[in-house]
Amino acid sequence: MDSEATQQLIERSQQGDPEARDALFRRCSERLRRWARGRLPSHARDIADTQDLVQVTLLRAFRQLDGFESRGEGSFMAYLRGILLNRVKEELRRAGRQPASTERLDLPAGEPGLSAQLGELQLVEAYEQALESLGTRARDAVVLRLEFDLSYAEIAEELGAPSADAARMLVARSLRELAARMPQDSTGST
Repeated sequence: MDSEATQQLIERSQQGDPEARDALFRRCSERLRRWARGRLPSHARDIADTQDLVQVTLLRAFRQLDGFESRGEGSFMAYLRGILLNRVKEELRRAGRQPASTERLDLPAGEPGLSAQLGELQLVEAYEQALESLGTRARDAVVLRLEFDLSYAEIAEELGAPSADAARMLVARSLRELAARMPQDSTGST
């Protein structure tokens, strides 16, 4: 069952197959965990553990699985990524509403300063905007490779590409297109 395409697992899950639902949960859980690592800044990590975010994301997605309409291979992982990204944003907002402590407000050693954090945020926003401007297949290829760290063979399976080499070429073309759509000043160049 591990080699079964995600789309087939979704369809079987929507038809009520508990084995397919369990396999889909296991497959997506590991991929989301890989993506979520490092998404929460250190000041918010004690509020929500990565595994907790992944679990909540999957529970939300699976409660609405019957209403999920696939827009092609890779769309389910993009759907999960969106839910997880919203959960991360919720946790960051919640962390911002926590009462201020009486401790010193200095940044711990090794933490980036405010201007570095703002620059990083601008880069992430530029990346997200450029990513959204790509076609669905190109966007899914980039997300599966960069954010979910899937191998080219796994990407080929998810996107229905004929081979790992075809997936590698799709990712390379998509990354070139993404880079061309990124504003030059958001990449740190002047």
